[in-house]
Amino acid sequence: MREIEAAVVRGPEEHAVESVTLDDPEPGEVLVDVRATGVCHTDYHAYTSEDIDVPVVLGHEGAGVVESVGDGVSNVEPGDHVVLWVLPSCGDCEYCRSGRPYLCQARRETRGQMMDGTHRLSQNGEPINHFYAQSSFASMAVVPERQVVPVADDVPFEIGALLGCGVTTGLGAVSNITDVDGGETVAVFGCGGVGAGAVLAANAVSAGTIVAVDLDADTLDTMAEIGATHPVNAGEEDPVERIEELTGGVDYAFECIGAPQTVQQAIASLKPGGTAAITGTSNTPPAEIDLGRFTKGISVVGNIVGFTQPRVDIPRYVRMYQNGDLDLDAILTRRYELEELDEAFAALDAGEVIRSVVQFEKGA
Repeated sequence: MREIEAAVVRGPEEHAVESVTLDDPEPGEVLVDVRATGVCHTDYHAYTSEDIDVPVVLGHEGAGVVESVGDGVSNVEPGDHVVLWVLPSCGDCEYCRSGRPYLCQARRETRGQMMDGTHRLSQNGEPINHFYAQSSFASMAVVPERQVVPVADDVPFEIGALLGCGVTTGLGAVSNITDVDGGETVAVFGCGGVGAGAVLAANAVSAGTIVAVDLDADTLDTMAEIGATHPVNAGEEDPVERIEELTGGVDYAFECIGAPQTVQQAIASLKPGGTAAITGTSNTPPAEIDLGRFTKGISVVGNIVGFTQPRVDIPRYVRMYQNGDLDLDAILTRRYELEELDEAFAALDAGEVIRSVVQFEKGA
């Protein structure tokens, strides 16, 4: 075991960087020297929630270097550079065996714990809860092997961190959940990390028209830089009407917020036979849907982490980044130190960033 620095949350919007004890990895686990961690809305929602079990160390989009491995680990070895994937999975259930680890139900049993129901984090002998079996708002983390994806040593840690959850959810919405082809029309509602990923992926496959819908002018400028052909400010014009004017209805709409209004708008923006991919969020009010639209043969599909198979898709996205097909650098808006986590959350909540990361001083 070792002492590490971690951002320990002890109540809603209450945290401090503290020294905590991190145990050695158990069989099937990996100890990672964390170099960068993405700041995601999922972390912020947990940080402000009354429902999360505290004390807890958040962070679920880590990247770093393997320090050591537990017995039976064969996917990585010490010294490997890795991306830490958000979702734990068991590897044995019907979903994992069929190549759908994103649907694994075993992770729901891990609330605050590792996959074996125990803790690796503690302070003065008292357990500290985990977050998605990762807890990477810390200088080091113990993570199940199935969440650890090796990448090339020349991939910047901050770029690796972007691929741990949100951006990959958007990339996969385009490349896994739907099948956008060159020349087809696309609308993206909400251009944070998930939406930016969708715009990047649509541009990479040469979609003909890419409409980016958001409320922030600076964000829309960035979307234009990474491939959006028509930025639309939903605070200034009706996005559905504008999309109708531009395209007559899109082939694919990607709702990347999980809010009732944008769900309705995404579905309303489709052409006959179009498909809407909806990013789900918990604790969101129900959305009313005009069932008459289904007489036009539209489809609606849920998006959970872009249907990502991490060991297949993350290396693919890394190659696209290295080849210049995914401009991930353009969407990395700010960098913070661990002691600035409150500031990072505030900027995220205010819509001032597309993506940001916490960096550690070890050469991240």
